[in-house]
Amino acid sequence: MLNVGITCHNGSNMWSMSVVLIKSVLGSQSSQNHLQNAAFALCDMEPSGYYNGSLTTTTSGSVCLNWSDFPDYIQQYPNRGLGNHNYCRNPDGGATPWCFYQLSSGATGWANCDCSQGSVRLKEGGRVELYYSGLWGMICGDEWTDLDASVVCRQLGLSETGTALRQRPSVLELLPFHLQSTNCRGDEKMLSQCNYQEMFRACIQGTAGATCGSSQAIGSPLRLVGGKKSFEGRVEVYRDGRWGTICDDQWDDKDAEVVCRQLDLSGISRAVSWAHFGKGSGPILLDEVECSGNELSLDQCKKSDWGEHNCDHIEDAGVICDPFVEGTIRLAGGLHPSEGRVEIYHNGIWGCVCDDGWKTGINAQVTCRQLGFSGPARLASKGEFAPGQGFILLDDVACIGMESSLIDCPHSNWGQHDCSHEEDVGIHCSLISDRITEDKTGVLVRLVDGDSTNEGHVEIFLNGRWGRICAGGWTESAAAVVCRQLGYSGTAVATSRPYSDAWHAPVHLDNVECSGTEHTLGECIVHKSGQHNCWQKKSAGVMCDYMGKESQVIRNYGSNIGLCGLRLAQHRNRRIIGGNKSPRGSWPWQVSLRVKEFHKDARLLCGATLISSCWVVTAAHCFKRFGVDVRRYLLRVGDHHTGVRDESERELPVEKILLHRNYRSSSNDNDIALVRMLGKEDNCLSFSRHVFPVCLPVRKQKPNMDRNTCVISGWGDTGRSYSRTLLQGTVPLLPKKVCKSRYGKKFTNRMLCAGNLSEDNRVDSCQGDSGGPLVCQRSNTQWVILGITSWGYGCGQKDSPGVYTKVSKFVPWIKKVTKLI
Repeated sequence: MLNVGITCHNGSNMWSMSVVLIKSVLGSQSSQNHLQNAAFALCDMEPSGYYNGSLTTTTSGSVCLNWSDFPDYIQQYPNRGLGNHNYCRNPDGGATPWCFYQLSSGATGWANCDCSQGSVRLKEGGRVELYYSGLWGMICGDEWTDLDASVVCRQLGLSETGTALRQRPSVLELLPFHLQSTNCRGDEKMLSQCNYQEMFRACIQGTAGATCGSSQAIGSPLRLVGGKKSFEGRVEVYRDGRWGTICDDQWDDKDAEVVCRQLDLSGISRAVSWAHFGKGSGPILLDEVECSGNELSLDQCKKSDWGEHNCDHIEDAGVICDPFVEGTIRLAGGLHPSEGRVEIYHNGIWGCVCDDGWKTGINAQVTCRQLGFSGPARLASKGEFAPGQGFILLDDVACIGMESSLIDCPHSNWGQHDCSHEEDVGIHCSLISDRITEDKTGVLVRLVDGDSTNEGHVEIFLNGRWGRICAGGWTESAAAVVCRQLGYSGTAVATSRPYSDAWHAPVHLDNVECSGTEHTLGECIVHKSGQHNCWQKKSAGVMCDYMGKESQVIRNYGSNIGLCGLRLAQHRNRRIIGGNKSPRGSWPWQVSLRVKEFHKDARLLCGATLISSCWVVTAAHCFKRFGVDVRRYLLRVGDHHTGVRDESERELPVEKILLHRNYRSSSNDNDIALVRMLGKEDNCLSFSRHVFPVCLPVRKQKPNMDRNTCVISGWGDTGRSYSRTLLQGTVPLLPKKVCKSRYGKKFTNRMLCAGNLSEDNRVDSCQGDSGGPLVCQRSNTQWVILGITSWGYGCGQKDSPGVYTKVSKFVPWIKKVTKLI
């Protein structure tokens, strides 16, 4: 019940209004519709009788003028809070603060300030409404958190904790949006004390709402205070009507994990101590907290009795519940949430992305899809968004369009780039569209997941999504139209390839009928595929500018005529950066040696290199742990991404394992082994663009080759886990004296070393696998295996290049065992 009394004073044209709030017992929470009256909130007076708050608005909504424009008043009322600001004041001791403001005529007037400014109320369903600039309005829910909701509940006097809600506003709703975000720390007494932002962009997640009372199902209520972000801060616990802090004795990441879980904050939990987020001011309620990390609340952890401690607030404990996973992206600097500079999260920091490789728009499509936008994407023009600051984290991004996130695309190593912030990439995303996107050539078409730019699955853009074409009825005529539309003039071949379920691309078209003379696919007779019979999971593909003779040579003669060291797949013209993901088919001699596990699929053990139709070469130390029982191993050829089954990929059983007779497990010398796969004599497998042998070096002959840009490859340890995509890195061969000076007598004549010794450009065989190849290219374009990844000191350490078995020393033995000419 509210009793309001008004007293008017006409003297000196001045009136004042005193509002007296008489607060009766609050009703049940189900009928939450409370107005926090201004007399109870912002117009509370100091004990001296003067107002010292932050109101700056009159009852008519006018903005107050600065008191420094009225020096006579400052002199007349010294020490009454007047100065270089425009806050409302009552220097004359009146019941209501007032200020000067500018009339529409340009003259100066004065009026009482609006003591209802900043009032909040909860409407039906829990929607929060704020009284601001003379109007009730709503708050955007995009960045609304439990901390904001708790401040509303505290301002209303309902509870110390609250749960954030989001609601869709009614189509007929006439109230304006007042605030974009409130950014409360959680300990403010009222919403207007938070670091709020007025509206500056569209609101896409509805209006803010709140339910008052503890949001935590079990345990004493917790909150985070003093952090810059909602997921970090000093931990405070609510007990017996008081908020208090926790002492950091025994405080660690396991305790932080429980706090984050209780607050329903996901991500990586990290404990901080020594009042990292500032010292609290209330009681210290807990000490000696020791959680196992599995508890649902702090109440379940081992700890001191409530209120017992031997600490000071300098030891207040805090947590960081970082919600951002590696590779999270956001758009910054745009007017709307769907546009801006692309920023990516890595190792606890946000950084920019260089625009190298972003010309086609496919990278933008993947980025928008990761952000939840399903419509067309386009690149921003140069300089459309302000340059970023801080780190540039990614460069040379090269998506094929099917990836679910940007970090699934091939890209440079983190932080490795040759860009400035003037090259920060920006994009525009859009929501789903119900029409076929067309350009000058008709329906938008692209090729994806091909071994080169002129082949792959055919995809079209329809209903806001890229989708595939069913292979049923797909003909050479249709393939010719697609290639013509894409600008190719050579022979076109229709293909049908399995389509991985992981790509989640819909079937857009089925039974495409082309005569072959059309200029675009849109001119053909097409059947939209809301219904289709494309259940064989094969999609239509093409090979444009097809060169049939080369393929025929590989198929008929490749296993027999001694061809080796050719990279037959065409590759995009991209720089090779140390440790970068390789394009498909780049290194067709790359093999993985896999060990079988009980009741599990075989896992990667080592790299290996194909040297003939039946034989691979690898490191002898790869068999140190599991022995030479052939039943324990498999060889996988034609692989690129270990998690996706490629059409060219095959797993073959092992028939024979031969370690070099002089290899000893106690030494790194003679670290070489030959492995034969099971199969017919000299014809265990057929060669293709993805499966092709490397050349062996010519003994005692120095071929003409570039020894400064040799390549290592493999699915090796990247520092956190094994890579799922084949990695490649360039390394120079180093003089023997450099290797000897680093490794002394451990380095023998049957070894070579390679790597970058500079501080800024270190690439090591840690980026590959033990047993994997080190290859260099002859002047006739053939690639030769010179080394087998063997050993070294650490991974990528300065002055510690990788050491490789020198293959040329073992060519006679290899040829004798394998019967290679």
